[in-house]
Amino acid sequence: MTTHPLGTTQAEVGARGSAQVEQAFRWLEARAAGPHQQTQYARGALAGYLWALGRGEPSPITAQATDGAPGLVALTAEADAATVQLQDSTQRTVPRDYNQGVHDALAWVCGRTDDKPLAL
Repeated sequence: MTTHPLGTTQAEVGARGSAQVEQAFRWLEARAAGPHQQTQYARGALAGYLWALGRGEPSPITAQATDGAPGLVALTAEADAATVQLQDSTQRTVPRDYNQGVHDALAWVCGRTDDKPLAL
């Protein structure tokens, strides 16, 4: 299992508390541990969580550089970019399942849904 530092200096990540996002990351990471259990969907969701927490650079869909954790505007823009790529395969730069995982993680982080990504 990959280990990442627990500490984060911000109180919120998007519309969620940083502890909530950290817990969601840890939960998914534990269920998707191992190279034969981790799907593209889970990899995308984990990448979305890490980027939202400020520990993944660049952004998972658009590859935009960020300085630390992105704010709600950047998180929403990245989720929207994932939606565009999901709807139009000619715009897609990453595998569809990975893109869906990023989208689902960021949609949850931004408060667009109450459904967290599950390991598929």
